[in-house]
Amino acid sequence: IRIWDCRAPPQKACMLTCDDAHQSDINVISWNRTEPFIASGGDDGFLHVWDLRQFQSKKPIATFKHHTDHITTLEWNPNDATVFASGGDDDQIALWDLAVEKDIDQEASEQTQSEDEINKLPPQLLFIHQGQKEIKELHWHPQLPGVILSTAHSGFNVFRTISV
Repeated sequence: IRIWDCRAPPQKACMLTCDDAHQSDINVISWNRTEPFIASGGDDGFLHVWDLRQFQSKKPIATFKHHTDHITTLEWNPNDATVFASGGDDDQIALWDLAVEKDIDQEASEQTQSEDEINKLPPQLLFIHQGQKEIKELHWHPQLPGVILSTAHSGFNVFRTISV
């Protein structure tokens, strides 16, 4: 990942660099409109969230591995600075909320096998939308809060979850 300042002279325009941001090609980056964060997704199926104030450390502030194939699309929610959506070749769109933390009291209680499977999911994962094949792009609707439009090889979807 390289961050450029187009106002600077060309030889000094590259302001921030992280050469090993992902284990393979990076397919998509999204800037948060209100916070100094960017999110990146790549062929490795990882999502990384970067704080531009700490970018020199070359370590993301959050990493998620839920997608099982290439991440092809990613966008921050324009109305909620902690929420973003990601989609990819695993035929899933996932909604994430960085403000959610794991409930330690729940973790300490006895759990059944199905609860253990659910607890393996990151607590920041809010929702999974499925049914499209080869998802290419998603965008939050600019006037309808929480509505997402997505395109895929199999067509397009317009949906809204109750969680955002």
